[in-house]
Amino acid sequence: MVGRTADAVAEGVAIATAAARLAVKNHILIGTIAEGGIFDTGKYVADAREALRAMAEESEEVERNLTELRKRARGRHSDPSGTHDYRDRDVRNLRRRAKQSHGVATKLRELMEDDAALRAMVEEAREAAWADVRHNLDRRLRVEGMRPDQDPDYDRMREARMQALRLVDLQALSSLQRAKAKRRKRQKESDRAS
Repeated sequence: MVGRTADAVAEGVAIATAAARLAVKNHILIGTIAEGGIFDTGKYVADAREALRAMAEESEEVERNLTELRKRARGRHSDPSGTHDYRDRDVRNLRRRAKQSHGVATKLRELMEDDAALRAMVEEAREAAWADVRHNLDRRLRVEGMRPDQDPDYDRMREARMQALRLVDLQALSSLQRAKAKRRKRQKESDRAS
């Protein structure tokens, strides 16, 4: 593919992989913080593969719809009655758009089979999840670090802050500690096996 089609495919793949990365980031946040799980790259590689599969299927569906619209538009020369009422003069553009959707689906399916790319996507999602957690903690610490005499809502909000500490912050810290312990244990086992 060259020119506009290649650019459109690259842009479509970039958008789809960003959406897949966001989905994986959300799975990581839910799995590790909300559900108290341990970060497991393999599980999230499967999630990344599934997110890419869904995006590829969506592109394939768009391709099928555009192909059908192109077939209906062929030979129709009257004025269109609406935005999506295509005519013969639109056939070339519909073909190009279908080809672009096909290209996006093909690239996404190739990515699904590339373990290194999937692992990189998971790592980027993990970093984004950690950035979200870090940002939320920083914001909380700034607000919660305020002295009681400076905060007029201190007494009213104290219970909510304590509940957030118990339900979110301490669980996140516990999850992080379990993950570290698991990594240390694997490292020790690996060292012994060597």
